[in-house]
Amino acid sequence: MKLDDFDFDLPEGLIATRPARPRSSARLLHAEGGRTQDRHVHDLPQILRRGDRLVLNDTRVIPARLTGERLRITPEGAVRAKIEVTLMEPRGDGTWSALAKPLRKLKLGETVIFSNDLSADVASLDEGLRLRFNLTGSDFDAALNASGAMPLPPYIAGKRAPDDRDREDYQTVWAKRAGAVAAPTASLHFDEALIAALTQAGVGFSFVTLHVGAGTFLPVTVEDVTTHKMHAEWGEVGAQAADEINGTRASGGRIIPVGTTALRLIETAATPDGTVRPFAGDTDIFIYPGYRFVVTDGLMTNFHLPKSTLMMLVSALMGSARIREIYAHAIAETYRFFSYGDASLLTPSHP
Repeated sequence: MKLDDFDFDLPEGLIATRPARPRSSARLLHAEGGRTQDRHVHDLPQILRRGDRLVLNDTRVIPARLTGERLRITPEGAVRAKIEVTLMEPRGDGTWSALAKPLRKLKLGETVIFSNDLSADVASLDEGLRLRFNLTGSDFDAALNASGAMPLPPYIAGKRAPDDRDREDYQTVWAKRAGAVAAPTASLHFDEALIAALTQAGVGFSFVTLHVGAGTFLPVTVEDVTTHKMHAEWGEVGAQAADEINGTRASGGRIIPVGTTALRLIETAATPDGTVRPFAGDTDIFIYPGYRFVVTDGLMTNFHLPKSTLMMLVSALMGSARIREIYAHAIAETYRFFSYGDASLLTPSHP
């Protein structure tokens, strides 16, 4: 299975840099088995069945992109230089792993000042950059919210800088548990009106947490994709969510995660017979063609990058030939791609 098997040509103009407004007005490509329909996200109450259950990721994106000055004390005095930092994830020792530009100028022990309230010392450079901030807990959260910007994906950040609109646009309406540095973007299409309509239509909701890491944007660099090593991300499926999912399956309803993050997490938490157990910990599950889904019946997701692990995941769900048809249709019909783009609802078969 080669990396080129998951490649396709995408016109630059189809990469979305702003989301649809209102959220649920985004287009929705509904692919059920061999049938393809062009719909909108607000049509979901008419598409889904009473008794279906959507599994939602309630992670909250932190404003992880920071601009500051590194401060180094020399015999000649204080030396300052601008630096850009993107936080990756908190570590068990109280530090944060991070990316920095320019990294090569940083020295162990020097201080980076982000605001009057927020600064960090370079705690380690041995296995990547680690920063130790001057604040913790709610004080750190408040200072980060005041100083940071949303960590937009590279394909958006390369076209424009993050702004205040992104603080709302790049966050789900149910975001609760802070820790992600990338949004579960399929969920960005939901608004309160759509949630109410789905509830009225008898569709259930279960919340799980997977803190999406910056590694989600790392390219696959191996030709044989089966040798690719996935980045690990922390996730949790609580007892209530597990019970709800198991109950829906027992009563004949479908389990449809919203986003690949929720899908990967519930597949991690499931036993071979599809029973979901409470789970908390890291997952590095890698789903590519040949994988047998044990709990997932369908997936709502955005349109993904060529040669990405997410293209491999949707190919595993729908079949490689079918997903190529779906993406060709999306391109021909000018669907908007990637994080701020349109959505698809993928179900492998039509009973």
